[in-house]
Amino acid sequence: MITAAILVPVFSRRNPVRVRTTTVERGPIRSLVSTNGKVEPVENFEAHAPIATTVKRLLVKEGDHVRKGQLLLQLDDADIRSQAARARAQMTTARANQNALTTGGTHEELLTLDSQLIKARSERDAAQRNLEAFHRLQQQGAASPGEVKQAEDTLRRAQADVTLLEQKQKDRYSKPEAAKVQAEGAEAQASYEAATAALLKSNVRAAFSGIVYSLPVKEGAYVQQGDLLLQEADLSHVLVRIFVDEPDVGRLVPGQKIEVTWDAVPGRTWNGAVTTVPSTVKLHGARNVGESTCTVDNRDLKLLPNVNVGVTIVTAEHNNVLTLPRDAIRIDDTRPYVFQIVDNKLKRQDIDIALQNLTRVEITSGLPDKAVVALGTDDPKPMLEGSPVKVVP
Repeated sequence: MITAAILVPVFSRRNPVRVRTTTVERGPIRSLVSTNGKVEPVENFEAHAPIATTVKRLLVKEGDHVRKGQLLLQLDDADIRSQAARARAQMTTARANQNALTTGGTHEELLTLDSQLIKARSERDAAQRNLEAFHRLQQQGAASPGEVKQAEDTLRRAQADVTLLEQKQKDRYSKPEAAKVQAEGAEAQASYEAATAALLKSNVRAAFSGIVYSLPVKEGAYVQQGDLLLQEADLSHVLVRIFVDEPDVGRLVPGQKIEVTWDAVPGRTWNGAVTTVPSTVKLHGARNVGESTCTVDNRDLKLLPNVNVGVTIVTAEHNNVLTLPRDAIRIDDTRPYVFQIVDNKLKRQDIDIALQNLTRVEITSGLPDKAVVALGTDDPKPMLEGSPVKVVP
């Protein structure tokens, strides 16, 4: 037993554990979410063809700066003007029909009806007098019952004609006819408004001061109804739509710093802040993501709409704190610890940690600044408390 006690320290001194080390450093540490995003205009204007026609004139090209109200593009509006003229004529007819509905008919129809009613009343009055005369003659024995019956029939027909004409004068249109006139009027109004709107859209003007960043048509080209003619935006500020993977969505809060990079402009970083956090998670390609947004200053117009960018979200940041590489941290019974190098031996040291990212961990207690800590061993021997060590590069 004595021999063994003597040999253990001798063996340990001759065979130290070969370890790689690192040093506790003071500086900043950031917790990050790294993902991707897409650039969009904050304020966007799109012009679409109101009807199928041809592009008559192009007054701008892609990249042009334009002012609000400036004429940008003209379509061949001959068909649109023809539609507007037809719609205007339909409106005139519809208004005349609606006026006739209110007054009981057209002026000519009213005059004719008055004339027919005067004639019918005159004939009815004559038939009444004729019947009265036959009644007197019948009493005198000078008229037969058949003649009296014929006079009565004539009076009934004359009264029926008067009643019909009076009904026409009182209620010229039936309810279905009135509904049809009203519907035709509404349809004519809608057609006229649509034609007028299409005529206005045939001359495309800038909705605001900005840049024409997309112009997919050429002068003389034929376009279908709804085809995109041009896109204009104010690109001095742009919106970045950020796609955050589901596990990281809960880490986002408004106001967090954002750094945007684009491979086409290496070395350049655009700064912003989280303006909206995801309200739902949806499938984006093969990923479940939440969409967040930020607005960045783009006064030099380097960021272009629809480009894909890299996005780094700073979810937390501490400055002038003690940090170590993650590889140096070990967990035992949920308690973090490190192997500190003291007098060329391993010393287990419990620590408290706070902020951490993919590479480093913040140390809040347990280690001083510049402390040397073991990262790992280069030989099969385990790292144990009190073991002598040899530091290797």
